[in-house]
Amino acid sequence: MHPAGFATEGQGWRLALEAGRHPFAVLIGGDGWAAELSLAEAAELRRGVLELIEHHAAMAGQLMAEENLELDLERGPWWLGLTGDRHSWALRFVLAPADGQRGLEGSWTPAASSALAQALAPLVLEPALCETTEGLGG
Repeated sequence: MHPAGFATEGQGWRLALEAGRHPFAVLIGGDGWAAELSLAEAAELRRGVLELIEHHAAMAGQLMAEENLELDLERGPWWLGLTGDRHSWALRFVLAPADGQRGLEGSWTPAASSALAQALAPLVLEPALCETTEGLGG
C-alpha cells in the first residue's frame, strides 16, 4: 500500500501520485511530455481508460485478424480514444480546459498504453481514500 504516494514508469509512460500535493497530486507522462492532474481529473481518466479497455475486450473476439477498432469516450472534461486491433491498442486523450484552466492532449504507444492502464487499474484516486488497493509494481 502506498497511502502517501508512489511513482512508477516504463518505456514511454510515467505515473506518479503525491497525495498531499494540491491541487495537482497526480503526474502522467509519455514520450517527451508530462502533465499534472488533480485527483478528480485522474480519477475520471482512470475510469474512462478502464471503460474503454472493457469495451475493447468485449469486441476484440469479434474482429478479424486484419480489422482495426477505434473507440472513443467522452467523460466530463475528458475525451479518450483507443485505437488498435484485437491484440493491442493505443490510448490518446484530450482534457478540455474549463474557464481559466489548462487543457491537455497526449497519447501513448500500444506497449506504453497497456502498461499505464495496468498501473492505473488498482489505484483509488479519491481524496479520502488516496491509496492503491493492492500496491504497485515498478
